[in-house]
Amino acid sequence: MLNPLQLGSLRVETPVLLAPMAGVTDLPFRRQAHRFGAPYVVSEMVAGDQLVRARRDMVRRTAGAGLLSPLVIQLAGREPRWMGEGARLAEAAGADVIDINMGCPSKTVTNGLSGSALMRDPDHALRLIEATVAATSRPVTLKMRLGWDAAALNAPAIAARAEAAGVQMIVIHGRTRCQFFRDRADWGAIRATVEAVRIPVIANGDIASAADARTALRLSGAAGVMIGRGAQGMPWHTAAVARALAVGGEAQAPSAAIIGDSLAEFYEDSLSFYGHALGLRVARKHIAWAIEAGALALAPEARRAARADICRLDCPTTVQRALRDIFAAQPQLEAA
Repeated sequence: MLNPLQLGSLRVETPVLLAPMAGVTDLPFRRQAHRFGAPYVVSEMVAGDQLVRARRDMVRRTAGAGLLSPLVIQLAGREPRWMGEGARLAEAAGADVIDINMGCPSKTVTNGLSGSALMRDPDHALRLIEATVAATSRPVTLKMRLGWDAAALNAPAIAARAEAAGVQMIVIHGRTRCQFFRDRADWGAIRATVEAVRIPVIANGDIASAADARTALRLSGAAGVMIGRGAQGMPWHTAAVARALAVGGEAQAPSAAIIGDSLAEFYEDSLSFYGHALGLRVARKHIAWAIEAGALALAPEARRAARADICRLDCPTTVQRALRDIFAAQPQLEAA
């Protein structure tokens, strides 16, 4: 049983969070997760300087006011000035919480000295944190890794400085940047950060089930968990894990028919959000993930054929019908 999470005036009853994931947690996906009952969902990473320059894709990533509550927008950047300006714009766009990205391991991000590269320069990282906190009246949170590499596990020290600067919650992915997504996340290593601060610390990395969540909580001592890749293709999964932690047992999937309806709604939402051409490309990726993730009573060859057939279609009505048909014919999905 988890205690509620308090961020300013925001209360999260069961702190099971959906992680920010580039190319995954766009607004249509987060809306489905929210409809299934996910307590807290985070946007894709938004580059603060590009948001200030009104780059279309970055502005689009801040959407969600009036549709999601809470609206959590993650900012990334290298310069305190642009992070502060980005925070102001995110608040103006309706953000209830602003998260700072210091965990992304991508070379594209770290080569620009953003994301987890900031953990190599804690003094500069602190200036960026202070600028973000000073620029907004909204709670500011921070997501990072254990450190840059095994020789520099400095998350506890950075977390303590971030707390002093006004950050209200820390999320720790249980790997170093140099591990990327190799090996298993070390949930026990997160405990050092939990013990270094008084604010809530959330455990992240390789949490794909309620059993994983319970183990991560026990080993880390964290106040909650954040689910990332374990939710890919399954917008219902975060809410299912949250319910399992609240009442006991394992995460129960919705019926296959409900998942099919959700996918059809997601497809329509994607076309509306991105426009037909881009929405079609984005939605196909999610549909493929959902078919692979779903415990469909199909042989592997039949599953691949179904995925290929649906992803070749471009008539919205036909796609939605096909999605509902393939899932409606399936039995209850397995627990996770």
